[in-house]
Amino acid sequence: MSTSVKSHQGITTRQLAKVAILSALAFVVMMIEFPLPIAPPFYKLDFSEVIVLMGGFALGPVYAVIIEALKILLNVLFTGSQTAFVGEFANFVMGFAFVFPAAMYYQYNKTKKGALLGMVFGTVILAVVSAFVNGFIMLPMYSALYHMPMETIVAMGSAIFPAVTNVFTFCLFCVVPFNIVKGVLVSLITYLAYKHVSPLLHS
Repeated sequence: MSTSVKSHQGITTRQLAKVAILSALAFVVMMIEFPLPIAPPFYKLDFSEVIVLMGGFALGPVYAVIIEALKILLNVLFTGSQTAFVGEFANFVMGFAFVFPAAMYYQYNKTKKGALLGMVFGTVILAVVSAFVNGFIMLPMYSALYHMPMETIVAMGSAIFPAVTNVFTFCLFCVVPFNIVKGVLVSLITYLAYKHVSPLLHS
């Protein structure tokens, strides 16, 4: 009985240590961000979800969500929030929308094909969720927070894609493609790197 308890506690300790390390690493990677030409410059791409997704593949989908949350918490603690937590909330929701379904699918299909399909599902869900989160929450809150008329935000999208004429087309032509590109790039890096990192995550 005592051996079983010690073994269980040891596994729990290792999992907590891995979560802490992956969260810290994801936070560091999150600091390296850059815009894409297909969206206004306040949308910035970072590759922290690569770390979160690897954690989800190795430890399970619940741990992916925990790592995602801790990553954002560390970012707030060390850098503060420039968006009254609107950006952090959106980052968590969209990170969750991507990594949780991908890690959940992989948990029941632990093959290369399972990983690929999981990341495809995650990317599709990310694209859909990002449109709703931006259209109904993030953009209106940004508009109110910075006293920026919604028309000004839409005009920033129109400068990139003339077809952007309202919030709906802004999300359709700017937000959705941005997140699809993010999902594809994160998935590609994760797919290429995971087999090399996996032995460390499972040790």
